Formats: sequence, structure tokens, C-alpha cells
Amino acid sequence: MGLLCSLFPQPPAEVSFVPTPPRRPAPPRPPAPERPRRAPAPVPAAVRRGRPGRTGWGRPGRTRWGARLATALSVLVLAAGGVGHAIVTSLDTEIGRVDPFKDMKNRPAPGHGTNILVVGTDGRDRITPREKEKYRLGGAPCRCTDTIMLVHVSADRRRASMVSLPRDSYAEIPPHTDATTGKHHHRHPVKLNAAYAEGGPNLTVRTVEHMTGIKIDHYLELDFTSFMRTVDTIGGVEICTAKPMKDAYTGLDLPAGTHKLDGGAALQYVRSRHVDGASDLGRMQRQQRFMAALIDQATSNGIMLNPVRFQQVVTSMLSSVRASEGFGAEEMLALAKAMRGFTAASSEFTSVPVSNTSFPVKGIGSTVKWDPVKSKRLFAAVRADKPLAPYAPRSAVRKKLVEVSPQQIRVQVYNGTRMAGLGARADAALRATGFRTTAAALNWPRRDVARTVVWFDPRWDRSARSLATALPGCRLLPVAGQGAVFRVTIGTNFAGVLPVRAENAFQGEFGAVTGDQVICT
Repeated sequence: MGLLCSLFPQPPAEVSFVPTPPRRPAPPRPPAPERPRRAPAPVPAAVRRGRPGRTGWGRPGRTRWGARLATALSVLVLAAGGVGHAIVTSLDTEIGRVDPFKDMKNRPAPGHGTNILVVGTDGRDRITPREKEKYRLGGAPCRCTDTIMLVHVSADRRRASMVSLPRDSYAEIPPHTDATTGKHHHRHPVKLNAAYAEGGPNLTVRTVEHMTGIKIDHYLELDFTSFMRTVDTIGGVEICTAKPMKDAYTGLDLPAGTHKLDGGAALQYVRSRHVDGASDLGRMQRQQRFMAALIDQATSNGIMLNPVRFQQVVTSMLSSVRASEGFGAEEMLALAKAMRGFTAASSEFTSVPVSNTSFPVKGIGSTVKWDPVKSKRLFAAVRADKPLAPYAPRSAVRKKLVEVSPQQIRVQVYNGTRMAGLGARADAALRATGFRTTAAALNWPRRDVARTVVWFDPRWDRSARSLATALPGCRLLPVAGQGAVFRVTIGTNFAGVLPVRAENAFQGEFGAVTGDQVICT
């Protein structure tokens, strides 16, 4: 398997760092069964420890982190495909080198596993005028970061956790000397992506370590110049959408359904931020889905076994990558050999929980403020090498795509028939599909209901349609002022619950999902 493909193994036991939104009390669910663990393959000490020291969420026109990150993941996925040591070894001479750990002191204590900081920088100066016009890549290039992501590879090499750090995050930069002007600065507040502009890779690593308490072992930096060609080389990437997606800023125009995106369309997809009300946060979640689909495509279409295609993809990406000295070909090969059978299910994706998406800071503007409790819980789990997403085997049943996630819909079930236990069975089936039921079905006053009814507040009509999709043959009845809790009266026509899913299970909330949960089924 490929290297960043290797960077993402299987999640073991259930650990969830972000609680779901408040709900009515319900009996605790049993923990997910623990997966059998295989003995990890030997990993050189240099890879386990890392070898440091050897050596913005901006304007709408900025290209977004998904393009850079997808390119970075592709490099790693393909760089250790096992098709020949000579090809991978050539990375040592082709990849640019940086020393982000120079003179760093008072660093966090090492945790378990390996931590890689992935940074995407602006690279529009390498895009042709025709591509700039076609894919809406206007604006001047800058010395800044569009992507900041922490990739954690578990110690057993069976899981990789990718944590997106919003580039507009409120940060306090440590004392440093400006890389451009040479001026010394005291500690001061900024947006996280400004750390690169002021102090390059070194200050970026220092700032992230200070904010997360996690020691960075390796550093990877890239731009998007080869992104479109890379997607085309692997044969395109398949994504699904429950509703039309149109963004005048990027030129994205996709009807609802399943689409195979070529490089240009993929770039538009990962850059778009005006397709829903979630803006940058929604875009991050869409980019995570794209990354999962990219990994799935790269590991399932034979690229790893085709030396010609493998070398084509690697060659097209080398010019856009810089890495720390301790992250060379030998380390990549060691990771590849230690991690076998990698799939989309081996990766998990999340974003830092935030408490305020518009936190004002004098002289800086609006910033994204991390939730102090939930973010600490997240990074504690990463340091302890814990999985972030509960393990849930991917169902062989095809789930119908809906607009609003079942995880966001609260339901009270009533039995409207004389069949004892039918309400409880319906409640359990809805809960198994993801709906937030009370787990305590009640009896409806009338016990002769022939057709299942969904009672809903018109303000939640999109959620009502998602719930109705899961209950074939039901009738929707609006009730003004009912509130956010849906009432479902089970009728004699109830024949079961149709499995449904949304593109993003959390939709505005933060939580972790595995790659196989967000790719097209």
C-alpha cells in the first residue's frame, strides 16, 4: 500500500472526543466490539520517534487546503507502493528540504505514534493563465498557508487520524524574529496561518505545538500546482452529493448525485465555500470527504501495482513538495512495510472543535476560537494514541443519501397499532440508522393508525424529508410550533426502516468519522 495510505490504519476500540448535541436522556449504548488486533510489523526507531532537528482562511480567491492536502496525501500514498526501491529512493533527491525544528527548545513530551504536520502553501504562480481563468484562480500569490493539518499515525501502524486546524484559528505566536524583515517580535495574537508568513516552517511548528501540546515528528509542505494532473493520473475521484452544488466563485456546478471528478472539477470542489451556510467549516468537511475518496481510489484501482502509472503520478507531484530531513525515503519505506492492507476505513477525519467562529480580535479581525474543553480532550486522545472515531463496520447495505444527517434529528416514537412492541422495534431501527430517538416508545391515544405519520415543525422541513425517506410509505403532517423534536406515529403499514446517510454525519457539529463512512457506497 502507499505511504500516506500507509499513514491510515484500522481504528480499534470506541473513543469519541466530542459529545453529540444535548438530547433527551437515553439509556447508554453498549460499546462497539473491540476489533481483533494483529501484531504490528517492526518499525525502525527513527520512524517511531521521528528525527526532528536533522537538517489562512483568507480571501475567497485563495485556493483551499483540500487541493494541497490531497496532493500531499497522494505523494505519501504513492511514494511507498512497493513497486521498487529505486523509485522511492529518488524522492530523497527530488523533494525539497526544510529544517522546521532548528534551535527549538521546551518542546512537548513525545507521545505514542508519529505526528506529521502537513502545511499547504500558495502556489498559484505556477498555474498557467488559461488554468487561472478557467478555474477562477485569480489573485496574486502570497507567502501564506491555506492548509494546516495534523496527521497522527498510530504506534501499531493500523490507524491514521487527520485533524484539520482552521487557518483563521486564534493563536498566540511565541517570541521570534520575522523571517522577512529580521525584526524581533514579542509574543502576540494572530490568526494561525500568519505564523508561516512571519516565521516560516519553524514558527508554524512552534505555534502548533504550543496550541496542541503535541510534539511534531515530521513536517510536510506543498502547493497545489500538480493537484489537477494528479487526480487525472489516478483516473478521477468519485464524490456524492445529496443536493445540487453551485459556487459562482469557483465555477463549481454539480447536480445532485454521484460524480467522477477530473482534476479541474476536483479543484473547484475542494475550493468551494459558497455552496451552503457552513462556509469555511463546511468546506473543510467536504475536503475531508474528497481526501477519503482519493485514498479509496488510489488504493483500489491498481496504481500501486502499475510501475508506469506509479512513476507518472510521483513525478508529477515532486516539484510541489518540501519535507523535513527526518522524513526521507527510508522512513517512507519503513512505514509502507509496517502497514499492510490499508483502505479508506483505516483513516479517520476530524476538525478542531470550536466555540466561536467569529471571535473578534483588535487589529486582526474575526478569528476562530477553539473550544477549550473539547479541543483539549481531542489532543489528549491524540497524544494517548487513541482512535477518535467509534469503530463501526461498514454495512453491505446501500444507504440512501439524504440532505440532513440522521444524527441531527431527534425523534419520539409512538405505537399507533395494537401490535405490542411495534413502537419499540421501530425506535430501535431508527436509532440503529443514526436517528436520535428517545429509546422509550410511547402508545398513541388511537390504536388504529393504518399509515405511519411523521409530525414535524415546518421550520425543520428538510429534516422531515430525511426522516420520511427512512420510513417508506409514511405521511408528513406539519404542526406549527411543535419544535425540533419529531413525532413518529407507527401505523400498521410499517415494514421497517430504510438505511439513510448524509454526506456529513455531523453537519455543523464536530466529530470524527472514518474514511469509509464518507465515500460513495
